[in-house]
Amino acid sequence: MAPGSTNRKIDKLIHLLVKNATVVVPGPKIASEIGVTRSTVWTWIEKLRSLGVEIRGVPAAGYRLVNIPDLLAPSLVRPELGEPEIGHNILHYFRTESTNDVALKLAAEGAAHGTVVVAEEQTAGRGRLGRAWYSEKSSGIYMSVILRPPLSPAAAPVLTLMAGVAVHQAITSTTGLAVDIRWPNDLLVNRKKVCGILTEMNAELDRLHAVVLGIGINVNHTQMPAELRAIASSLRLEAHRTVSRVQLLVALLRELERHYHLLLKDGNTAITERWAAASTFARGKRVRVVNAAGEMLATTAGLDPSGALRIRRDDGREESLVAGEVVEVKVETASVQRPRPA
Repeated sequence: MAPGSTNRKIDKLIHLLVKNATVVVPGPKIASEIGVTRSTVWTWIEKLRSLGVEIRGVPAAGYRLVNIPDLLAPSLVRPELGEPEIGHNILHYFRTESTNDVALKLAAEGAAHGTVVVAEEQTAGRGRLGRAWYSEKSSGIYMSVILRPPLSPAAAPVLTLMAGVAVHQAITSTTGLAVDIRWPNDLLVNRKKVCGILTEMNAELDRLHAVVLGIGINVNHTQMPAELRAIASSLRLEAHRTVSRVQLLVALLRELERHYHLLLKDGNTAITERWAAASTFARGKRVRVVNAAGEMLATTAGLDPSGALRIRRDDGREESLVAGEVVEVKVETASVQRPRPA
């Protein structure tokens, strides 16, 4: 078990309560089945309650689960996946600084391909360009996946696009919301960001040792911080209903597995075509480009085979954007002046 990750016996406690959701489970039975003291059971029950899990204590009888918890616990997620590569091992944290930091450390120590790190809360979540990622407790999906693809480091951009397509499919199938993808790694609903992807890797010049895909999804946030409300939202705010995080995580892990193998089997084009079909930013979008060279206005012109975004400058020159970010520019329709009748 990774340092700081959820004790597997707590996961057994969750599984036991869910399996017996309609009955009162005696405290001594819980303690005996998971191999801890009754006082430890009480401490863990209080921990679960602090995360919003409704557990009723019945004096002199035991505990009863009031509703099925929406915790991202391995015992609730893993059985829904079958025998996958991605998600065969899920490490759960109630709280950690950054799932990407945990995953990078585990990858360096030899963690297997397909290992997933997921947290109920991050205290130092981060996105691209060193930005912080708002990680409200038990409201989002904050996860990192360790991949060991038989690819060169040049494949890293396509892996990011692959993750974006997988998230797009998972959110769409789970919520029915219309989801857009903004190059290279943001997912939007009603032009507001609901998901970001941070890809980090350990590589040599010609070999990828490990890639960590960090994915943060705003799921059941009831409000966003004031400074983010104009640009970010959550699935709950946009769908006007609570979304099952467990159901969404299961769908996401399945889509990641499917699209990862699609990439290995059919190559980059299989991913870039699906990305372009899912994104209004792929072609003909008026954008402001921000990168190390500064800022400029341009129009998107599709993806090249590597996953770079083709842009057309206003002087007609085209180039491939391999790094930076794009922001949609709203095009104002000019009013047409018609001649007055004589």
